[in-house]
Amino acid sequence: MPELRGVVCDTPRPMETLSIREARRIAVAAQGFAQARPRGRVSMRHLRDVLNRVHLVQIDSVNVLARSHYLPFFSRLGPYDPALLDSAAYTSGEVFEYWAHAACIVPMEQFALFRHRMAGWSGHGAEALQTEHPGYLDAILAEVEARGPLSAGELGDGGARTGPWWGYGKGKTALEVHFGRGTLTTRARRNFSRVYDLTARALPAHAFAQAALSKEDADREMLRRAAQASGIATLSDLADYYRLRQQEARPRVAELMDSGELLPVTVEGWGEQAFLYREAAIPARVRARALLTPFDSLVWTRDRAERLFDFHYRIEIYTPGPKRRFGYYVLPFLLGETIAARVDLKAERTTGTLAVRAAYLEAGAKATHVAPALAEELRSMATWLGLSRIEVAERGDLAPPLRNALGG
Repeated sequence: MPELRGVVCDTPRPMETLSIREARRIAVAAQGFAQARPRGRVSMRHLRDVLNRVHLVQIDSVNVLARSHYLPFFSRLGPYDPALLDSAAYTSGEVFEYWAHAACIVPMEQFALFRHRMAGWSGHGAEALQTEHPGYLDAILAEVEARGPLSAGELGDGGARTGPWWGYGKGKTALEVHFGRGTLTTRARRNFSRVYDLTARALPAHAFAQAALSKEDADREMLRRAAQASGIATLSDLADYYRLRQQEARPRVAELMDSGELLPVTVEGWGEQAFLYREAAIPARVRARALLTPFDSLVWTRDRAERLFDFHYRIEIYTPGPKRRFGYYVLPFLLGETIAARVDLKAERTTGTLAVRAAYLEAGAKATHVAPALAEELRSMATWLGLSRIEVAERGDLAPPLRNALGG
């Protein structure tokens, strides 16, 4: 086995087998949680540091607490001005939106990685739209070119919605087809709705300076970045980071092994082959404290979260209230190298309240250790969201000690 450069552990030794605790520390460190938060004002440089580590930040529309793509930066940096991220996405052109893990914010320097995906795009009902409305896709593109950035509701012939959630009208469908193909991109957001513009007009010239990569080269680079952001991962974990098919990822992973960038290892309790990123660090100790959006890249692959942290998580937004086990918008609470609790949170903006609608300890966690740390993180979050009060409901075994820790 090659020498493991960049690996830090208590006792240097061959790393053919890793304990689950070592694997956790590798994963947490790779995602940026082993670093201390900035002491002063958080700047765009700090946001870039996060993006350079995680490579992708998932977008989600639910706003019961805060839009999901703002939360990973708070989790790693503490309170910051979300306008920094808005500026990076829609003014300075440092990031762009595209289908990566899901709908994601992606650093602009990765644009070339997605050109082949754009060229082969066929999703969002493209074929049906072309069959039912010949020429419509071209007409929508011409309308955006002539009129400038447009939302679906501003199209001259956008059609009616076909349902309350994702029942797109033909206009929105056409815009999303062009978004997938890379001919249109997100120029801005109004009430979270995309405003589309020609990609060639909206993105900076340097995005197009690098030629598109072949699928094989792009996939290899995506897997390299997935490995860097994961630290340690299985084939399925690596493929899922950028939503690649495992059969396509497998030969690229083999190439990364041949080059020494990925090292095959065994992880205690995992039934699959694991791969260690060559430059991954294993801190002797992790002092992380963070509330995680359900779409944070540390936990967005649910079976990986279960393997790493023994943390079974399912989002319950679309589950009827009486059938929910933990709550509507439940955030895992990372403390040290473990997920120690989960809390159902809501920002009640009219009353200036951060509502803790439920709080639960994870198995093996101690309330005397978790409650004070969670209380501090909730205070920080309330400050960031501009909320003046924190109220803890009765639901959950952690609720009483958390209320006490908050002083109420």
